[in-house]
Amino acid sequence: MAGTDRRPIAARNSGWAMSTARFLARSRITPNQISVLSVLFAAAGAAALVAWPDWRGMLACALAILLRLLCNLFDGMVAVEAGRGATPVGALYNDVPDRIADSMFLVAFGYLIGMSWLGWLAALLAVATAYIRALGGALGLAQDFRGPMAKPHRMWLLGIALVLAALVPAWAHAILLGAAVVIAAGSALTCVLRLRAIATQLRRPR
Repeated sequence: MAGTDRRPIAARNSGWAMSTARFLARSRITPNQISVLSVLFAAAGAAALVAWPDWRGMLACALAILLRLLCNLFDGMVAVEAGRGATPVGALYNDVPDRIADSMFLVAFGYLIGMSWLGWLAALLAVATAYIRALGGALGLAQDFRGPMAKPHRMWLLGIALVLAALVPAWAHAILLGAAVVIAAGSALTCVLRLRAIATQLRRPR
């Protein structure tokens, strides 16, 4: 979605999210520490897929994805809604851990399905979507969070695919391979759409 420099997340307005953010704000944890914690969850999820390439690793990784997404939700809420405020390096903590976490999950996913190149390709394209978004911001435009395969879309699809594969082992490879292809292709399309939107805005008279 264009027109904002903060990713739109509907869950921010939910009662449970605001209550949790207030609880975290009263603790000693900082928004930057929550951002780093997301990388630790990603590392644990990726390691689980490598160590247990079966239903155990899939479910553990799916849980790690959910915890990572919760970190992504609450780092910003603690910093903004709960009044912790931004730090001079907050932007780095907000963005860099996301790129590391994306790559860990997607590369491990590629190795799980026996197509490491597809995992690396998906990771590269995921980073490219974020680069193009940030490039638009650097050019003075509102950062564009549109999909169809922005970060939340990638992670939810990956998590759901892992749960389904764990529950239906006979179809596991087809489910996982399909998810990997959709993530890679969708990320490539997202790159194209964001680049086109940036070009359109740059061509407008100012």
